[in-house]
Amino acid sequence: MTQPPHDEPTAAGPEELREQAEHTREELGRTVEALAAETDVKARAKESAVEKKDEVAVRAGVLMEETAAKAGVLKEQTVLKAGELKEQTVLKAGELKVKAAEAAGRIEGKLPDPVRDKAVGAAGQARVAAARAGRLWEDKAPEPLRDRTAQGARVARDKRGLLLTAAGVAVVTWIVRRRRQG
Repeated sequence: MTQPPHDEPTAAGPEELREQAEHTREELGRTVEALAAETDVKARAKESAVEKKDEVAVRAGVLMEETAAKAGVLKEQTVLKAGELKEQTVLKAGELKVKAAEAAGRIEGKLPDPVRDKAVGAAGQARVAAARAGRLWEDKAPEPLRDRTAQGARVARDKRGLLLTAAGVAVVTWIVRRRRQG
């Protein structure tokens, strides 16, 4: 038989010997299970995959939060920049409107009275003709086309001052060129 280890006392009787054998079997079973678990590549790979999956999920969550935060910051910056650009555009449009009105006033002041009177008469005739054409248009035009035209007219009304200034400058320029050529 084998000799017992030096640190363990020998059994006093058969019952104690059985208990020692049972205890040794249990320890050996646990050791075999631990070794089997360490050598079970498939189970270890699954564990590793689960750990990696969890790590990736956590990282994806962090990245989503960071992206959302950056998107919020960019949105705020875009809104601020758009507001600044809108203010600058309104200021420039106002400056251009003033300059156009000043130019039209200078040109109008240089026109002789007969030319100015002709322009006023022509404008009145144009209004009458436009009213006549408008009534004819309402009688003859199909509904969808009238709706689109009405939308365009609303836009023109909203920009009336700018359109009138541009038209005035165009008429005055045309008259001045015509006088120079004639």
